[in-house]
Amino acid sequence: MSILAHDPVKVIPVGTWSIDPSHSTVEFQVKHLGLATVKGRAPVVSGTIEGGSAASISGTVDVTSLTTFDETRDEHLQSPDFFDAARHPELSFESTDVRQDRDELIAEGTLTIRGISRPITLRGALAGTGTDPWGNERIGLDLTTTIDRTAWGLTWNAPLPGGGLLLPDTVTIVASFSAVKAG
Repeated sequence: MSILAHDPVKVIPVGTWSIDPSHSTVEFQVKHLGLATVKGRAPVVSGTIEGGSAASISGTVDVTSLTTFDETRDEHLQSPDFFDAARHPELSFESTDVRQDRDELIAEGTLTIRGISRPITLRGALAGTGTDPWGNERIGLDLTTTIDRTAWGLTWNAPLPGGGLLLPDTVTIVASFSAVKAG
């Protein structure tokens, strides 16, 4: 028996689902120098997904866990130039509406970074449902969005010698969750 069935599911199944941090990822992507996509990852993720007619998604990311796999860059991301981890140790998302539109799952909600809350829309799909080898019911959810980082006070940048800036304002966020049905 496979861990997740690949049959398309149109709605989040009824129940409370806990995000499994060891099988879930939240990543961010930016174009460095306008040339190459640099990715960061949040290894410490927690949250809850409610299924059924009143579906919701909420979660947090430990800012101090963010990594781009470059120690110097990671330290800079923790500084007041970016996430200011000492004052704002978590990023959070709280949905205000979760719905299915044809084959697309849409989660509208509030993203909070550096204590600044702004509305965003995540789009994606319920990847499937299934039972793992230990008898736990699971769901898989893949969501993505693009934000303007400056709306959350992430304004640091550096000019390039030939013109332009080191970093774009747009950041892509990609979340892939495996969640286990609670008791």
